[in-house]
Amino acid sequence: MDESKKRLVQRLIRRIPTKMLKTTLEKWGHLTGEQLRAMDSIQSKWALTESLLAICEENELAVKHLTELEMIYMIDNPDQGMWYAFQLTDPGDDAQSVDLMQFKEQFKSHLREIVRQVSVKIKKHTDEAVWIRIAWGDTYSRPDHLKPTYVVHYLQTPYVFVTRLNSKQKPILFQAMVLSTRYQYFKDANLSGRNLTAIRDLLMRKYQQVFPTKYPSPLTERKQTVTNPHVEREQAKPAANRLQMACEAFGGGTLPQLQSAVYKLETKFRDHTNTLMTEREEPFRCVVKFSSTNLLESLKNCASSGIASTPVTPLLSSIPLKGKNYFVITDNGPGPSSQRRQTQN
Repeated sequence: MDESKKRLVQRLIRRIPTKMLKTTLEKWGHLTGEQLRAMDSIQSKWALTESLLAICEENELAVKHLTELEMIYMIDNPDQGMWYAFQLTDPGDDAQSVDLMQFKEQFKSHLREIVRQVSVKIKKHTDEAVWIRIAWGDTYSRPDHLKPTYVVHYLQTPYVFVTRLNSKQKPILFQAMVLSTRYQYFKDANLSGRNLTAIRDLLMRKYQQVFPTKYPSPLTERKQTVTNPHVEREQAKPAANRLQMACEAFGGGTLPQLQSAVYKLETKFRDHTNTLMTEREEPFRCVVKFSSTNLLESLKNCASSGIASTPVTPLLSSIPLKGKNYFVITDNGPGPSSQRRQTQN
């Protein structure tokens, strides 16, 4: 077995947890029952790697078979890195008629016209998502399967989700996507996160959520503990009002799990005690970032509990309403960024 295959096997075994390895190998379908049982009895990562290398040699498995194994694991466990959302715009008349076979053929064709050395694997998932794995090379080097780009696209929708894409590869991928989907442009959706399901549901409005402007009656706090009746009566109305305002801003159900929201400030400095800064023509620039394991739920709880003031500022309520978590704030008010930060590996 050549060195590239060995390194790919080593990387796969390191990434796949031992408890998930058997299930993933079964889905892969390239091992016999006896080989699966032999792998199941091994515990150490080093021994698992050596055993899989020997099986790959025995079964004459190529790199394309190993990339299939990686795709199976990635599809089942998509939260492996930072995902960035993009949106196709200005569809052509035949954009809605593009089927999977057309998309696969044209995407590979367009990409290979631009990049001489590239490996592309496309697989449709059960939830209708088309998963694309791209190993990039160039004129002088073969595709690097250790640093692939993953793209998730739902056919007949304008939404695309990408991870592990650098600035050099970005325009190449965008051009191939535009040409193969019959759209005119490809733009940043200003939404990113480590949970692919969360940003997909937020952007595509797949989660069950309603954002009314007014609730017909005040909502009651759930799981309240009765302590003192007089204190409870005194606090009931403010608590109900806070909960109402929090639900008006974020909705009443479970929210998608985002990890961060970024606000880039480009505003004039205003302070009558500092004329030097105030009289500057250049705007004052800074970046504010909110981070949490579940940012939207945290913001909602802060508002309903009274930790944060209500009504909730539109800067925060815009995250679920607009399906974005990256904003540029100017003197004219918040708006989406015209030029998003570069996607990194």
